[in-house]
Amino acid sequence: MPRHIDKLTRRLSIPHDPQSGARLLLDTEWLVTNGLGGYASGTMAGVLTRRYHGLLVAALANPLGRTVMLNHLGARVVCGDGTGVPLGAEHAAARLDPELVKRTADVRLEAGLPVWEYMVDGMRIERRVLMPHRQNTVHVSYTLIDGPDVVKIELEPAVHFRGYEERVDSPRNSPSAARYTMSASGGVHVLSLEGDVPPLRLHIVGGAHRFVAEERFSSEFLYPVEESRGYEFRGTLWVPGRFEVELKHASSVTLIASAEQEEVMLALTPEDVSYCEMDRRRRLVASALPAARDDVGGELVLAADQFIIKPAGRVADATRAAAMGNEIRTVIAGYHWFTDWGRDTMIGLEGLTLATGRTREAGFILRTFAHYVRNGLIPNMFPDGSNEGLYHTADATLWFFHALERYVRLTGDSTMIVHLLPVLVDIVEHHRRGTYFGIGVDPADGLLRQGAAGYQLTWMDAKVGDWVVTPRRGKAVEVNALWYNALRLLQGWLTEVRGERAATEVCALAEAAYESFNRRFWIEGRGYLYDVIDGEQGDNTECRPNQIFAISLDHPVLDPVRWESVVDVVRTRL
Repeated sequence: MPRHIDKLTRRLSIPHDPQSGARLLLDTEWLVTNGLGGYASGTMAGVLTRRYHGLLVAALANPLGRTVMLNHLGARVVCGDGTGVPLGAEHAAARLDPELVKRTADVRLEAGLPVWEYMVDGMRIERRVLMPHRQNTVHVSYTLIDGPDVVKIELEPAVHFRGYEERVDSPRNSPSAARYTMSASGGVHVLSLEGDVPPLRLHIVGGAHRFVAEERFSSEFLYPVEESRGYEFRGTLWVPGRFEVELKHASSVTLIASAEQEEVMLALTPEDVSYCEMDRRRRLVASALPAARDDVGGELVLAADQFIIKPAGRVADATRAAAMGNEIRTVIAGYHWFTDWGRDTMIGLEGLTLATGRTREAGFILRTFAHYVRNGLIPNMFPDGSNEGLYHTADATLWFFHALERYVRLTGDSTMIVHLLPVLVDIVEHHRRGTYFGIGVDPADGLLRQGAAGYQLTWMDAKVGDWVVTPRRGKAVEVNALWYNALRLLQGWLTEVRGERAATEVCALAEAAYESFNRRFWIEGRGYLYDVIDGEQGDNTECRPNQIFAISLDHPVLDPVRWESVVDVVRTRL
C-alpha cells in the first residue's frame, strides 16, 4: 500500500511547443465528484469546452436533478505594474493562449485530485479543487508557494443556472432573460435566481479580501466540443463582480461555492475538508483487496470511488431505505452525461465495490435495484431529475443474477439470498410468462426472445431520433447465455434455501434452454454462433463478440467441445 496517498501522483507531460502544449491542456479534462452524482469538471487549460463543464454541478433533489451552479471562476494575478495576468487560458472564446504553456509550471493529479502550478512574473501559485464528500460544495484554493510577501489575485465568478443537459443558451433561464440577484451577510454572498433553483452561496476563507460589485454579462462563451457535436455552442454568463484577495507567502485562500445551507457549507474549514477527504481516500485504498493496494491499484480504487453514489435526487427512496436499516446506493454509468444504468451497474459492481473492499455498499446497491424490480425487470436507467426508472432492457435483469453471485461468493452473505429469493423467483416467472417489450420465453424451444418497435433492448443500444440502429429483435446470443446462467444460479440458490424439489421447474427451464441453444445457435461449418436467431430478417450470421458470453459466465451455455473454435474464430475475425 502506498505510504502516503498524496504521493499517488500522475503528472501531465506538457510539450514545450506552445501550440502543442496549449492544445494538450485544452483537450485534457479533469473531474472531481462528491458522492451524490454532482461534480466539478473542466479542462486543464481552464477553458469551458462542454455544456457539462462547471466548477459546481450540484446534484439537487428531483425534479431539478444535476444543475450547473458555478459555471466558471476567472482568476487573475495582479502584477507589480498593475496588469492582470490570467491563470489558465483565455476563457471567453476558448482561444489558445500561446503564453499558457509558459505560465503553467506543473499539472498533476494527487490522489486523484487536480493540482495546477503557475509561474507569473516570478510568482509561483498553486491551485487545487476538491469537493467535500456528499456535499454540493466545491473548494477552489490558491496558495502562494514562491514570490513576494503578498500578491493580489482577482476571482470572478460567472453563472448561468441550468440543467446540465440544457443548451448553453437555454432560453428558459438565460442570463439575458432571467433575473439574478446578489446579497451578502456575514461574509457569505448569495446569488439567487427567480424560481425553484436554490441559491448559490460564495465565501472567501483566508487573506484579506473585498468584493467589488460590477454586474455584467460576460462576453460570449464558445463551447467547441458542443459545436463539433452539432449542438448550440454560444452562450453568455452573468458576472456579479469580483473578489479582490490578498494572498500571502506560504498561505492559502479558498473560495467556497455551495448549494447547501450556510451552516453546512461552513461547518468545516478548508483545512479540515482537505484532511477529511485525504483520510477518506487513504481508508478507501487500505480497505481494497491486497492486489489493489499498490500505486496503480490505488489510483484505480480512487477512480472507482467516483462512480459509487448516494443518489441525492431520490429523497423518498433514501428515506424508505433508511427506515429499513439500509442505505440507498447506485452507480453512475459514466461522466459527464450518464445517470445510473442497470446493466452498467451490475457489470461493474464486482470491480467497483467488491475488489475495492466496499462490500457493504455492494449490498446496498443490490437491495436498491431489487426494490425497483417491476414485472420481472430491473430499470434500464433512471433519467436525471426523475424518481421513476425506465425498464426497456432485456439483459440488465439477467446481469443482476451475475452480480449477486459474485457478491455472495466473496462475502458469504447467504442472508442476502434468502432476502432476495422471492424477487429472483418472480423475475424468472415473469420471463417465463412474458413481460414488457416482447421479453419472454418461447415455449417452443425454451429460449428467451425480445423486441418491441422503437426500443433498443440489448447493450447495442444506439438510437438516433426514432431510429433504432441495431434493434436485434428476436433471440440474441448473449441474452440467452445470460438467461441460462441466471437459471442455473437460481436453481442452486433454491436448492440451498428450500431444497432440491423447489428447484425442479427452474432446472427444467435451464435444461431446455441449454439443449435448444446448442442446437439452434451453432453455425455448422463456420465454427461460431449466430448473433440473433428468429429475427425480423431471419437468423443473423454476423460474427460479433456478443457470443463470448456463451463460454465466459459461471454457467456456460455452449457445449465445451465448441469453446476452442469460438475463441479462434472470434480472435481471427475481431
